[in-house]
Amino acid sequence: MSETFRTSAAPVGAGPRICASLVGVVSAIVGGYFIYGGIQLLSLGGSLYYLPAGAALLATAILLLRADARAGYVYFAFFLVTIAWALWEVGFHFWPLAARLGMFAVLGLLIALCMPKLSGAERIGHVRPISYGTAGVLAVGVLLAFISAFGPIWLVKPSYEAEVAADYDPANEPANWVGFGRTTTGEQFAPDTQITHDNVSQLEVAWTFHTGDPGGNGRENQNTPLQIGNTLYPCTATNQVFAVRGDTGEQLWHFDPGVNPGDTAGWMRCRSLAYYEVPGLADNAPGKRRLYVTTGDMRLIALDAATGSPVPSFGDNGTVFLATGMGAVIPGFYNPTSGPLLAGENLIIGGWVMDNQSADEPSGVVRAFNAVTGEFAWAWDVGRPGQPNPPAEGESYTRSTPNMWATPTYDPELNMVYLPTGGGTPDLFGGQRSEATERVGTSVVAVDATTGEERWAFQLVHHDVWDFDLPSKPVLYDMPDGQGGRTPALIQAGKNGEIFILDRRTGEPITAVEERPVPTEGVPGERLSPTQPYSVGMPSMRDAVLTEATMWGITPIDQLYCRIQFKSLYYVGDYTPPQLQWYLQNPSWYGTTNWGGQAIDKRHDVMIVNDMRVAMKGRLLSREDEIRRTKESGKGSHSTGGVVPMSETPYGAERGMVQSFLGVPRTTPPFGTMAAIDMKTQKMLWHRSLGTPEQFGPLGIKTHMPIELGMPTLGGAVPTASGLVFFSATSDYYLRAIDVLTGEEVWKSPLPVGAGSTPLVFTSPEDGRQYVVVTVHGSRAAPDCGDYIIAFALPKKQ
Repeated sequence: MSETFRTSAAPVGAGPRICASLVGVVSAIVGGYFIYGGIQLLSLGGSLYYLPAGAALLATAILLLRADARAGYVYFAFFLVTIAWALWEVGFHFWPLAARLGMFAVLGLLIALCMPKLSGAERIGHVRPISYGTAGVLAVGVLLAFISAFGPIWLVKPSYEAEVAADYDPANEPANWVGFGRTTTGEQFAPDTQITHDNVSQLEVAWTFHTGDPGGNGRENQNTPLQIGNTLYPCTATNQVFAVRGDTGEQLWHFDPGVNPGDTAGWMRCRSLAYYEVPGLADNAPGKRRLYVTTGDMRLIALDAATGSPVPSFGDNGTVFLATGMGAVIPGFYNPTSGPLLAGENLIIGGWVMDNQSADEPSGVVRAFNAVTGEFAWAWDVGRPGQPNPPAEGESYTRSTPNMWATPTYDPELNMVYLPTGGGTPDLFGGQRSEATERVGTSVVAVDATTGEERWAFQLVHHDVWDFDLPSKPVLYDMPDGQGGRTPALIQAGKNGEIFILDRRTGEPITAVEERPVPTEGVPGERLSPTQPYSVGMPSMRDAVLTEATMWGITPIDQLYCRIQFKSLYYVGDYTPPQLQWYLQNPSWYGTTNWGGQAIDKRHDVMIVNDMRVAMKGRLLSREDEIRRTKESGKGSHSTGGVVPMSETPYGAERGMVQSFLGVPRTTPPFGTMAAIDMKTQKMLWHRSLGTPEQFGPLGIKTHMPIELGMPTLGGAVPTASGLVFFSATSDYYLRAIDVLTGEEVWKSPLPVGAGSTPLVFTSPEDGRQYVVVTVHGSRAAPDCGDYIIAFALPKKQ
């Protein structure tokens, strides 16, 4: 019957035959892969869809290569089934549907255009209007989908606007930006009101400053400059410090501590400085106003804020050597990346310890030094409880204890410093950790600012073997209590996407926390916690537990690949224990929230949170396998990625990205978001994707397309009293202004490279203009680096 059908048909022209052949080849390739991958997926217990779909595509391909019009019947039957399957699996969610249907809609469009000219088409009644009508519908659908791709992904759309707090008083806000979170309490709120929704579109570059210290090779300038009056004090990744006029960008002085990159193992940061005015000294006395910088080679340096010269009376001619008492430290294994905090008269210093190198790494001790003299004040060393004194000569602080690489915060009324800790080293195996480490790992710990005496501790992750070290400062904020008053609260977000609200006086939760059972099937020698705390009284900033259906890809081809990879990885949901086989971790050790931390719009009692959503994979290695894999990888220096040794333990480890063969994350977009939480109700006000892959794309090719997929973020946001949120730490190259009440993007300006930093917002007392200042050094995942500090302002009044 097939022969009769063909011989009675009109001859097929060259154009339609070429069109059919090209689409047929594509269908054959996709169909063949679907059959191959579908068998793999079924063998892993995955979806049944791909195997029969591959057969249908292969049948379509054969008919198209024969220029047979029946290809249209087969293909559109397949496409209708695919639509039904996609809706059943993911519902009416744009990006999951686009990944499943987009490529097939384009193929269907081409087949519909070819079909009227194929062999046997004349036997179909009204074939031309039906085919062209179908092509028109598909073309409109593809066009509408393309347009929709440029809009944000709303996880929660705004349904109401938060009200202005009745007790908000701008007179209570300080004029200067004196620490990483603007104040020692870390809210990152700017009381400035000159730049508004109505005029933000007029912002222009007021000045640009070049530090001469570009990024790359592990150097990232994540700095928010300090602002004292009309002078800004930025620092760079190599710990150089500048004084710059806030209204013009003119350099006033420059200090270079001469850090040798070879002494830092490439992991170089300068997120903040500290500022202090020494009481009792005359205003014009040398060293009256001081800046403090920590360096990658373990120094604390005091500078005269007027000249940039080291203060001779501080420490040893301006320097305190932080290696004292630390014992043996391999260069780069200890680095105070987040800078000092001024708490009363003491400077609080923590440090980053390189992940997963050994069970005998430098101590995570937190120390305090007198801001006037540099003299040692106290140490919080968990292995020596009740001993704030330095170790005896020849001894060292307790090694491999939880470190504090993020910035602490300080409540001057309670005289408490709040320390966000990490886990004990190494991060991915905890079978040898001490009881002292287990007690305070991945916790918020409150200590007395004067004595270092511990007041309370609250643990966010028990026996952390997921590298969920607390990545950001605790935010101190007086939270509405629902009865017209306020409770002194502490907000701490974790890499696991949980946000905990504690009474900062006692450490007791203000919002509900539940201990929930989690998996405990770990490797021999491990001792996992049977439960983990969940902050059920606050919204969670993370993806739901992953399933095969949540795997994503730009096309159905790489989505199938991602599904196979997902089913091949060991994954049992939250807190999947590390295994000797490849396992999936989501949220990953990159975190959801990271070092930028949370910000508070104090005028509306709204918290701004930004996150990243990138799954990772890892596996533990026997010692023999670790040695072999290290040799195979060609790794010749210490780093936190790839194969890591975890010496002095039974295991090494290997870590990597979870992405498709096109280099795209495997989970469904968004890959980065921003949210506003109404702190009066603890409900999500809005939640949306933020950031585009303009400087990214498949196989490393830049798309240059502002598609709103949401991109990973690191730095923090700055809400202002005018109702805007300024943000620059998406992976794409923009400074944005967001409406704090609606989440709408009201303005953005391109930057020369990415900015993994938190903006500075201030009003200059010199010219009365409000400035938004961004350190533009390059974002971590993007290819371009720079040495810019850029200030934006409204045009000068004529």
